[in-house]
Formats: sequence, C-alpha cells, structure tokens
Amino acid sequence: MKKFNIRKVLDGLTAASSSSSATAQPGTPRENDVIQETLQSEHFQLCKTVRHGFPYQPSSMAFDPVQKILAVGTQTGALRLFGRAGVECYCQHESGAAVIQLQFLINEGALVSALADDSIHLWNLRQKIPAILHSLKFNRERITYCHLPFQSKWLYIGTERGNIHIVNVESFTLSGYVIMWNKAIELSTKTHPGPVVHISDNPMDEGKLLIGFECGVVVLWDLKCKKADYRYNYDEAIHSVAWHHEGKQFVCSHSDGTLTTWNIRAPAKAAQIITPHGKQPKDGKKPEPCKPILKVEYKTTRAGDPFMVLSGGLSYDTVGRRACLTVMHGKSTAVLEMDYPIVDFLTLCETPYPNDFQEPYAVVVLLEKDLVVIDLGQIGYPIFENPYPLTIHESPVTCCEYFVDCPAELIPALYSVGSRQKRQGYSKKEWPISGGNWGQGTQSYPEIIITGHADGSIKFWDASALMLQVLYKLKTAKVFERARSKDEKANTDIVEEDPFAIQTLSWCPESRMLCVAGVSAHVIIYRFSKQEITTEVVQLLEVRMQSEFGEGDSPDPGGDQTPTLPTPGASSSPQESELPSQPSTGSNSSDGPRDNIPCLQVRSSPLKQSPGYQVELVIQLVWVSGEPPQQITSLAINSSYGLVVFGNSNGLAVVDYLQKTLLLNMGTSELYSPSDPYQRQPRSPRKARQPSGATCDSNDGCNTSEDRCKSPTSGSTSPCNSDDERKQKFIEKVKFKSRRFSKTVANDFDTKDNSFTRSRSSSVTSIDRESREAISSFHFCESFPKKNDNLMSPCLLVGTTQGTVMMVALSLPPGGDQRLQQPVGISSCGTMVELKGGILTMALLDAAGALLPPSYEPWYDPNASDEEKEKSRRRRPASPPSSQEGQDSQFAVLCSEKQAKVVAMPSQTRIYKHNITETSFVLRADVVQIAGANCIACFCANGHIMTLSLPSLRPLLDVNYLPLTDMRIARTFCFSNLGQALYLTSPTEIQRITYSQETCDNRQEMLSELFTPVETPEAPNRGFFKGLFGGGAQSLDREDLFGETVAGKASRSLAQHIPGPGGMEGMKGAASGVVGDLARARIALDERGQKLGELEDRTAAMMASAESFSKHAHDMMLKYKDKKWYQL
Repeated sequence: MKKFNIRKVLDGLTAASSSSSATAQPGTPRENDVIQETLQSEHFQLCKTVRHGFPYQPSSMAFDPVQKILAVGTQTGALRLFGRAGVECYCQHESGAAVIQLQFLINEGALVSALADDSIHLWNLRQKIPAILHSLKFNRERITYCHLPFQSKWLYIGTERGNIHIVNVESFTLSGYVIMWNKAIELSTKTHPGPVVHISDNPMDEGKLLIGFECGVVVLWDLKCKKADYRYNYDEAIHSVAWHHEGKQFVCSHSDGTLTTWNIRAPAKAAQIITPHGKQPKDGKKPEPCKPILKVEYKTTRAGDPFMVLSGGLSYDTVGRRACLTVMHGKSTAVLEMDYPIVDFLTLCETPYPNDFQEPYAVVVLLEKDLVVIDLGQIGYPIFENPYPLTIHESPVTCCEYFVDCPAELIPALYSVGSRQKRQGYSKKEWPISGGNWGQGTQSYPEIIITGHADGSIKFWDASALMLQVLYKLKTAKVFERARSKDEKANTDIVEEDPFAIQTLSWCPESRMLCVAGVSAHVIIYRFSKQEITTEVVQLLEVRMQSEFGEGDSPDPGGDQTPTLPTPGASSSPQESELPSQPSTGSNSSDGPRDNIPCLQVRSSPLKQSPGYQVELVIQLVWVSGEPPQQITSLAINSSYGLVVFGNSNGLAVVDYLQKTLLLNMGTSELYSPSDPYQRQPRSPRKARQPSGATCDSNDGCNTSEDRCKSPTSGSTSPCNSDDERKQKFIEKVKFKSRRFSKTVANDFDTKDNSFTRSRSSSVTSIDRESREAISSFHFCESFPKKNDNLMSPCLLVGTTQGTVMMVALSLPPGGDQRLQQPVGISSCGTMVELKGGILTMALLDAAGALLPPSYEPWYDPNASDEEKEKSRRRRPASPPSSQEGQDSQFAVLCSEKQAKVVAMPSQTRIYKHNITETSFVLRADVVQIAGANCIACFCANGHIMTLSLPSLRPLLDVNYLPLTDMRIARTFCFSNLGQALYLTSPTEIQRITYSQETCDNRQEMLSELFTPVETPEAPNRGFFKGLFGGGAQSLDREDLFGETVAGKASRSLAQHIPGPGGMEGMKGAASGVVGDLARARIALDERGQKLGELEDRTAAMMASAESFSKHAHDMMLKYKDKKWYQL
C-alpha cells in the first residue's frame, strides 16, 4: 500500500503552508495558562482505512471457488476484493494501467493480474493489506490473454503477435518454452492469425493446449511433441472458447452471433452451428448475422442437461435494447436483461476441477455500474440480494455528511423503517461469495453517513466498524408534482436536469430533525415518525428574496426585504402561499416577467407518508421580477428553538417551522448595524442580463454547447495538454469559485463526461460574484448577543463569503402552547469579527475549553399520543445562564478559507489567530472531538490536511495527502469526530480515512481477512474401468517440459522481472506486517518444536538401544564368567 510522507509539526511551530504562527492578542490574558490542552502531534497520523462502493469503471473479474472470494479489476489499475458481507479490500497498481485479466491461484491466497501496460503481477492475499510479490514487464509483445491451470505453477501468456510464453509463478521467470504462431498454424496459411484470444488445457489431458486465434483458427497443441495435433477453421472471428468437462468437445463464440461446437478428433467441420438469437429462414439458408457473442461458458450437470451461458449475440434489429445475458438449458432459452452493459461474467460451480461435472449454481455478472448474481438453481433465475454497499451511485451523489458517535438508538430506528423498503423476489439462498473473516476491531461507536443525490433522494448508511450498509432511503421528490412535458418543465426550472437534486442538508441526530435544500431553491423540513400517515395538504411557505440594488437601480422598491419582524399572519402564513392567480403578478406568459412563481410545484393531492421521515414543511424561494431565485448556499436547523435558517447571495431567511411562519427575510447588507465599521454598500448587479441557461462564467472559458445548466452530478477535470497546465487551470477554477464553494454543490463546472455543472441562477459575471456577499455558514448557540453582555440567550452566528461573522439575537416565547402562539423575536446585533476568506465553520467552547453543542429537543414521535409526547419533550438544559462582570466565560471558534480565530465572549476580544494558508484556501473545516479533546480539522485546495489545537490554534498535523484534481473530492470531503473523515474518490466509491494515531495503530486488527485456511476438495474419482483402461485425466509433468534444465532460459530482452514490495519469499511465508511476522514466528516455532521433538525421540531411542546393549553384554559376561577357555 502506498506510504504517505507524513510530516508532523512540532507543538507551537507553524506548518509549512501557514504564513504565521498562532499569536495571542497583546494586552489580553494568555488563556492557555488556564486551559490545559492535552492534544499533541503524537495523537495524529493520516492513513486510508477502507473504500466502499462499486469499483469505478470495472474491466475484469475472477473468482476463487474454494476460498469464495471475488476479485474485480478496473480501468484505473484498482483491485477490489469481496468476500462475505463486510469483507472487502482495495488495492492499487502503481502504474494505473487497466486490469485486463485476473487469475486466482485457487486456494493458495494469491492472485495474478495482467495489465494493459503488458505487465503481470503476483499479489499475496494472505495478509490483510495485499501486496505485490513479483512483477514481470514484457518489452516486445503485448499481452492479450492469460491462463493458469488449476494446481499448476505455470502461467500461459498469449500475446498480440500470436505467440504463447510460459511463466513460473513461484519465481516469476520466463520459461524457454515458447509456442510460436507460425508453428501453430498451417504452413500454407498466408496471413497472420491475429492475437491469441483464448488458451486452455484439455480437461482430460494436461498435455494438450487449446489455442484460439482472433481470425477464427483454433489449434490443439501437443506440449510434449511441440506440434499441432489438430487445427479447426471457421470463417468468423473468435471471441471465446469453452470446454465440455470430458475434454472431447469445445464450443466457440463468434463475431457473427454464432456458436460452433467441435469434436476434437473431427477438425474438418463443426459438429454443430447455432445462432441463438438469429431468425431461422424457412428456405434453409444461413440465418441473418447477429451481434458478436462476446463470451460463452459450457457447464455440465450430473442429473440433467448442461448449461450454456453467453453474453451478446442479439440480432441487429433490436436497436436500443439493453444488454442481455442468455442462459440455455436443455430446450429452454432465457434472455435476462441487464440495466447496464455487461463487462464480464463467471459461472460459479461446485468443483474447482475442470475434468468433473461442473454443477453450476450461480452466474456472477459484472456490469458497468452494478454487480448481479443470478441463481441458476431456481425457476425464473432470480437474483441474489446483494449485501455489498454498491448502490452509492444509484443516482449521482451531490452532497455528503458524516456523523460519528451518534445516539445508540438511531441506527436501529433507521434500520427498522428502512427494512420495509426492501424489494421482494430475491433468491432465498445465501449469498454465494462468502469467503474471508471480519476484522476484530475494538471500536464500537455508531457511525452514520448521509448522502444526497441528483434525483432528490437521501440515503442513510450505517458506517460502524469499517463496514457500510444502507439503512434507509428518503425520496424528497415525492413532495412535488412531476413535469408532464418538456415545455412545462422549462418554464420555471432554474436547472435543466435533476431539479430535485440535494444541495445541502442539516441533520440533528438527537431530535432526528432533518432539513434539506435542493438546487431549485427549495427547503424541506422532515420529522421522524414510526407511524404511517396521510397528509391531505403539504404545508407550503413561499419566500421572496430579491437582489440588493443600489440607489436609482431598484426596479421595485416594494420588496419583502425588511429587517423588522413581520406581523404574524401577513404574507408569511402557509394559507397565503398558494400560487397567485392573477396573470399580472404570477404569470408564466411572455407578456411580462415571471414573478412570485416557485421553481417547482408542490403536489396538490394527498401524500401517503410511510414510517420514517415525513414532511413537516416545504419552503420555496420564488422568482422576483423575472429574476430566478438564487440557490441556497447555507442551511441550519435547531430543534430546541423550532427554527430553520437558510441563506444565499441575496441574504438570509429565518423560518419558525412550528408556527409555519417566516420570521425574518433580510438582505446581507442589512444585517450590518448602521454604525458598523465593517458595513459594505450593496453594489448593483449588471443591468443587461445574458440569456439565462447558456451563459458561462467569464473565467471558465467553457463556451461549448455542452456547457449548459445541468445537475450537480459527479465528474472529473477537463483534459488539458499537460498535467501542469491541467492542474493550474483546475486550481484557478476552484479559486474562482471559492467564494461560494464550501457549502454549495451546484455552481460547479462542466466536463465532457458525467459532469456537475452550473445552474442558471449562477450565470453572472465574476464582477457580480465578487460584489455579491453570500451567506456561507450558520451556528445556533446559547451565548452573549452583544459585546460585554452579562446574560446569555439563544443566538445565531452568521458567516458570510467575505469573512464577516455577525450575531443575531433570538427571543423565544415560553414552551408549551405559548410557543405555538406567540411570535419569536429576532434582532441583528451587528458584526462580531472579520476574517480573511469566506467563513466555513463556527463553534463555541466553554471556559474550560469543552465544546458547547447547540441545544436540542429529544426525539418524540409526532404522531404518538399527547402523553407520550410530553414524556419525551424536554428541552435540553442550556449552558450556565450568566457571566460575571468583566470575565469571559466562552470562546467562539471561527474558521474561514484563509485563517482561524478564537474570540473571547462576551468581550469579543480576539485571543488567538492563525493564518492557515496564503497560497491556497481551505475547502472544508470542522471543529471535531478526538482523544477526549477538541481541534479544528481543515482540508485545503492544495491537498493538505491540517489540524489545529483549541483554543490556542497550535498546528498539530500537516500532511500533503491528496492534490485536488477533482471537484467531486472538494465537494464531498467531510471530517467527523474521533479522527474520521471521508470523501467521494470516484462517482461510485467512498474513501474513508483517519487522522487519528490510535485508529492507525489498530487498523490491522480492524481490517477483514481475505484468506482463511480451507481444505481443497478431493479430486474426482477416476473409477475402476477408467483407471484400468486409461480413460481418466492424463497428468503432465510440466516441470520437465518448461523447467530451465529442459527448455533453457528465455531471452532477457523479452521481459523484465521486478521484485515486489511484498518480499521475495515464497507465497506461504510471505505475509508481511505484524500478523505475518507472528504467523511466521509461530510456524518457525512449530517447526523448531517438531525438530526438537524428533531429536528427543531419536535420543530416547539411542538411550534405549544403549541400555539394551549394556544388558546383553552384562548377561554374556555373567554367562561366561567362571568358564575356562576350553569350556567355551
């Protein structure tokens, strides 16, 4: 596994990417004299832990029928290994070349991989983190096919030139035995037969090798005599070959959709030619050609007809039909449609021996974006229920959050409602890929990952103990009406595709309240209930947030922008939130600009809501005078206060979701108090807007027709001329978008494939984006609203993209019925502090340095009886209610894209400041708990991961982990407590990492084991008559044929041997690491003990022999003691 160059930073020193050390403000007391910080750099280390999800861009597959382990290779050189549920492993070839073929050394704990760069590698799977033992790089020939016979150490390698080379997998050296293409084909053949597309030995005679050439020629080669026994010719190109287990017949699949069956002793003509999907003409002519049959497998059974499984071969008139797998069994032919194109398939059989009845029981089908296992033993061929978390990408991931050490009852609650969502009709048998063992990790805290998707769905995942399992899926799009036509859809949507895509979410694990924001400027609030309900009318609240215009520029002075509390029941009641009926104000027609129209239409019919998350309130931003609403950049919910707050580039809005009213709708500039030294004058956006939808940002340079407004789906960078140029362009783009990047997912750029793009609402020039200050972060807290206040009260911290942190005071009515009747008071208290760069995260510490989480209300079932509600509804007690005169009792921790500050409260004095980076910027920052203390964890655009102590902001860790080459990583990276973090490393995979030294130390124990000692099944019984008359399998001493003494040495220039990092020892003793060392030591002790035991036995035998000799000698002496010589 790749080692990271981890450079820990000494306490008190600044990281290389930081410009200045954490400094105390002159004239203020040094708070770390009071607060003892326990975190040191020794508590931190960065390493990858596990990768979840479907292997991105799969290219090959292999299965060990004894160990029951599946291996999948990808086009990027990755290797994913799967066993039973929860047993999975990720490895990577350093070259990054595509894996073209995989071959297990069955039941040996080893795997051979062949790559597109013409290298082969031997992987040791007997250790928890597999390593390469040997590599062999071919220099003059391209590898096209590999074959490793069962229980053989000689690997056959076919090449593009038509030659076959043989490699000893123990030493990874080439044999001097070579099968040249010109010796294999007939001398009269005038053309080259093409690359080798198939190699296999006769199941009943290991001395006969079947070689398939692309042109259609198949050769049965006699390894001992070094000549071709038979040659089989067909006009069409060959794609694959499969043997009957008795070794008398084989089947070829061809490019014209035909299957030819050949008897090995009758090469002149195929015994049978069929076109499984071809239309049979009545006049006896050849059937119409079909698409190529890419692969065929021929498997026999003792008690019935053989199975023939094939992919491809459909007729050409089935245009648009999905990829199919065909299962032919006796006279029946089943065509199984797949959701994605087929990459490869394997038939799983009861025996690993090719010369026995195969008894197939399942087919593993590797698709481009899925893995399907079909049960061959049940009628209708049902599929097995897949236990792996391979559906992360079911719809592209648009946002991701990670929660560690959640309440213990959350996972069972989510699982209980999610289990009702499972599909029916799966096979009743156990999942057949069942190898390996789980890790023995000691970490048992609950972990939950939440992913938001482009189709509006949200998935909750149980991520405890390095595993991943989907718990529950929520479909937010059910709240809205579906557009019936393209014309209807294009009217008010601000994104062309995926209008329901999740942009950001806020979740309170304790109260189970969930709030999500979508790309169509909508917010949905959900409560968790275990009971099913039917909502007759979905509660809707429409909010009109408009741009800030300068004097003389405002086209409509009568907007909703008011800093004062709106009177309850005015324009904010849900009853008045219906779409306006007057065409002049709420019109979609071309007579005037669209106004007061939301982007999506909430469904009018009753909504049946299953147990789980149920809609409490829908909030929608509306069009204003022809201007689409700006997308939501930040969001927060607090269950104790009953409030939701969200913001965008126009300002912020506070909604009371208990009373279903809008409390505050204020422009960003109005949050600054009139005497505020930080106040900025609002600037006007340009007057002549470009046509929305087809506009690109001026700095992006993306003028192609592809640069349209799509959804925030995943993607990679655009291709450039060189890596440096590409990296530079990419960093420029990310820097340019950093103003609103940290909390938004929609304003991203387009790429040619699978991109995530900008929406119409963000089609403004760079000048506008710089001038428009957006809300980037919120934090509910109990603090001191104003400078030098003595009393704490509920507050809201507001951070902007230009580095301002402002305080908003909240006045809550008493609980009970009064809370539902009296209005909540809100007042802005002006700016608290300024930082460089947009604000990313905020938190509060108490006087002892402990984190003060926002208050919350314990969960209760909203559909339960009133008595049960009252039992569970108790507001969490707030922190100490007051502060003594002149003494600071809190610390506000603030982190922006450039720096971090710690401010004492209520004096609002800056205690510490640390410049995190000058040359780059922070993409994600979180205040997290680790090793019983708190710190700030940061991920920078230059790939550095850093941690800073609290409150003194000492650098504790700085690792150049991951250069930012993909916007997906930046958009999904998130830190969590106890040293855990994750990001989407590809559109289909989540990579989990840890920055905790303790977790890194325990990682070996936590990882699952792939190899388990299993007895190899007994070889099939030859039977009396076969043994008598020689009809059984013929073995071959390959060592005599391919060994150096007979075959000689291969040419040195043909291939280069590269020792792997896994070591030079043989497979069985090659496991490295602590576990491997212990295993080797145990084996050595056993051997030593065995030898000592044998020595002891031999010594005892010698002693017994000596005693016996002594006794006999003594007896002889007594017998002849008194006799004279003549008496003898």
